[in-house]
Amino acid sequence: MPRLARSADDVTRAALLDIFNRLLYHYGPRQWWPAETPFEVCVGAILTQNTNWGNVEKAISALKQADVLTPEGMRAVDPDLLANMIRPSGYFNVKSRRLKDFLAWLFAGHNGSLERMFANDWRVLRGELLAVRGIGPETCDSILLYAGGKPTFVVDTYTRRLFHRLGLLSERADYDKTRSLFMANLPEDVALYNEYHALIVEQCKQFCRTKPSCADCPLAGCCLHHADSIQRH
Repeated sequence: MPRLARSADDVTRAALLDIFNRLLYHYGPRQWWPAETPFEVCVGAILTQNTNWGNVEKAISALKQADVLTPEGMRAVDPDLLANMIRPSGYFNVKSRRLKDFLAWLFAGHNGSLERMFANDWRVLRGELLAVRGIGPETCDSILLYAGGKPTFVVDTYTRRLFHRLGLLSERADYDKTRSLFMANLPEDVALYNEYHALIVEQCKQFCRTKPSCADCPLAGCCLHHADSIQRH
């Protein structure tokens, strides 16, 4: 009996899972996101905009030392004082306002309760979060996935760079197009989405940098960019 040709979707699913397994074998579980509470995740997701995680950790530490890392505590803090506490994260005045806007929305719609907030349908909640000033798609999906345990894939610059080089995305793919690659082709699995994104970040820090370092890369065998480089040389 002749074998049926695999559909394009089947090929894409297989490729995504193969990439995940190669990365997991090479790096091991990353267990991201580092935080003690869901609210800390939400704050970290806002603070990490346009900065590195080391700076966010310093800001989070300052908030903990001031004993205000709760919805009620942060809501009561003067915006200027809050900005000073989160100064290490950069753009501290802007981020202070963004945190206050998020808190205003949280208290107005969910009485300040993350548990009540996350009890809603996450797809509806995603739309509501995106309407909050300063909450873009990456921040929104980080809050939903890492704080709420909702099955939405987080996309960043690393994701677009890596999967363009692998030949699975066009160079101009936007956030939604990139996110759809994963959402449409992977099981709806929170643990998988969490681990996959963390592995992508590690891969791009180690190998798939702005100027790629292809020697010993765990994805060299399935990378279109690497194959093209070999052909050119």
